[in-house]
Amino acid sequence: MKIAGLQMCSVVGDIDANLARIDKAAERAAGEGAQLLIAPELALTGYGAADRFPVLAAPSNGRTAERLSEIAHRHRLTIVAGFAEKDGGDVYNSVLLSDGGNSAIYRKSHLYGPYEKQWFRPETPNTVLVTVDDVKIGMLICYDVEFPENVRRLAQAGADLIVVPTALPEGSSGRFIAEHMIRVRAFENQVFVAYINHCGADEHFAYAGRSCIAAPDGSLLAQASPNEEALLSADVSIGAFAQSRAENTYLRDLS
Repeated sequence: MKIAGLQMCSVVGDIDANLARIDKAAERAAGEGAQLLIAPELALTGYGAADRFPVLAAPSNGRTAERLSEIAHRHRLTIVAGFAEKDGGDVYNSVLLSDGGNSAIYRKSHLYGPYEKQWFRPETPNTVLVTVDDVKIGMLICYDVEFPENVRRLAQAGADLIVVPTALPEGSSGRFIAEHMIRVRAFENQVFVAYINHCGADEHFAYAGRSCIAAPDGSLLAQASPNEEALLSADVSIGAFAQSRAENTYLRDLS
């Protein structure tokens, strides 16, 4: 399966503009043969929306989700994108996976810092798996992937690919996470990891960029620059890394 990741500069507070950017990327990705497109954490609202989140938040079956589904259906691929999800009186930092017909929601369990904790409710860690073209996909969001237990849980449940929309900020720790930790998570669980970030800056944050797609052997199949929008792509071929999985038997050897 060919996958694509959109490193983007979201327009804070402008869902229409961000959907249009994803639409354009979906057209290009589908034209290049991709069956899955991944956009960053809170891509539809912008991560720096702050006090606008309560107004921008939308239910998982609302108009925002319908519009994303329309894009997926029109381009005949599956899209994963972050949005602020409203459920009753609560707002979650969520990602929506849509293939234009079916959908799945994952809510962030590990909120990062006082900013996220002010605007969002955390979800209990859980396992969300969706199969696309015979590839089992698990979902996490940003800080979630920095807890190895979350990745291991998905790997033990059978995930082949873990998609991680993120809003990683610039700085030395951000560079370490993007350039080293993601590759380790892929290697220690023998899975693919697609880590897709924002770039540029808004009034609250500057983002690290450096989106990447890591393979089970720890190699990078694709990587973006620190500060430019980009559409990454890679082939997720389970059989191509059979030797790595045979040599690195972490999941089988857990006691």
